[in-house]
Amino acid sequence: MTINPDLLTILACPKCKGELTVLGEGEGLACKPCGVVYPVRDDIPIMLVEEAVPQAEWDAGKRSVKD
Repeated sequence: MTINPDLLTILACPKCKGELTVLGEGEGLACKPCGVVYPVRDDIPIMLVEEAVPQAEWDAGKRSVKD
């Protein structure tokens, strides 16, 4: 899965409006200041604060707040 580079130029963290970093093969977008990852499902970034997974949990393999 790849994230369109043009899309990345307009996406920002919905909580702090900070820059996002693509993780892995585009499976998540990380916000370092907030310490969270927004998952990408079916090539669609889920940019909802309540869907963000804490970075430590993401690193441990959790890919959804429901996992």
